[in-house]
Amino acid sequence: MAATSMAAALAASLPAPSSVAVAPAPTYEAIPASMAKVIDIEADIPLTSVQLDGLVVTKIIKHAREAPSTTAHGLLLGLDLDGILEVSNSFPLPYHAGDEDEKSSKSTARHQASMLRSLKEVQADDSVIGFYQATTLGAFFNQTLVDTQAIHQDKLRHGGIVIVHDLSQTARGNASFRAYRLTPAFLDAYKKSNFSTSSLMSHRLTFSSILEEVPLKIRTNPLLGAFLGKLTESSSLANTAGPESALGSSFSVLDLGTGGVTRNLEQIVEAVDHYRTEEGNLSYMSRQIARERAKADNYIAKRKEENIARVAQGLAPLPEEDVSRIFKIPAEPSRLDSLLILGQIDAYGKNLGKNASTGLVKMYAATAGSDI
Repeated sequence: MAATSMAAALAASLPAPSSVAVAPAPTYEAIPASMAKVIDIEADIPLTSVQLDGLVVTKIIKHAREAPSTTAHGLLLGLDLDGILEVSNSFPLPYHAGDEDEKSSKSTARHQASMLRSLKEVQADDSVIGFYQATTLGAFFNQTLVDTQAIHQDKLRHGGIVIVHDLSQTARGNASFRAYRLTPAFLDAYKKSNFSTSSLMSHRLTFSSILEEVPLKIRTNPLLGAFLGKLTESSSLANTAGPESALGSSFSVLDLGTGGVTRNLEQIVEAVDHYRTEEGNLSYMSRQIARERAKADNYIAKRKEENIARVAQGLAPLPEEDVSRIFKIPAEPSRLDSLLILGQIDAYGKNLGKNASTGLVKMYAATAGSDI
């Protein structure tokens, strides 16, 4: 979309041909190899990495901190160039608590259209290349994210990406941004709306193969880097008592990092309970399907025996009936929810292992320091 609008702008800027002179017949030449990467109209160059502008990083962090919950999400704007998805701007989408799904979706669509129209009027980047989602404790697997990303990969160039921002890591001083997209195997099963056991086996799907991570790098403005470097330098003068930093003192390194362990364990227990409930529902549905299929098989077997007996007596066999009309065999339930819950449990477990190990080292260091 961005490449198309750029080509249209370049065409409009060219001088109009003279009406007197007869234009020669057009000649078509191959696009040079050096320009083929830039004019990637057909999106033939595979996506290799995502480049996130420093301004976008600060806007996402600000939105995530000011959001009423961990549901902060918004759209990413930019351009794909030479296999790199450059994210140059973003804007948040409104959060509707307690509203109806249809009403909230219409309001979000109106807000999105208004923002894109305003950006286009000021000649800013208005090409949607994905969306971002705030999460906590590393668990971002949910149905909404999968549905939104599936739509983007079907409509956007290069499929679009989703950038996940972890609030819990940022609170510890580590800005966590990771880019993902759906794998081709999962997308094929999603388009067929088939997440049965046989489909999962044929596509070799597990919770770890739903998304694939795309390398992400952050591009900062040299002026911004110089400004931050100046702030962190000592601003003391000859007549001051001691060195002082313009950013103030920070004691984050003294935090043992054990405050979120309890919350992390609670989330794991809650996710395990949800998984057990989902597995119980799947087992109940499986037993119902097996029971109905057994009834249908018994009916077919009895009808065959009856027809054999009638043929032996010289009578015409009874016509075969459509078993599906007599016995309502339920369809095999989808196992997508189980996969997503397993993904959440895995994310909680990895986050717990990382933070608990770091906190344990700090606790041992603090204990050793107190004994000196």
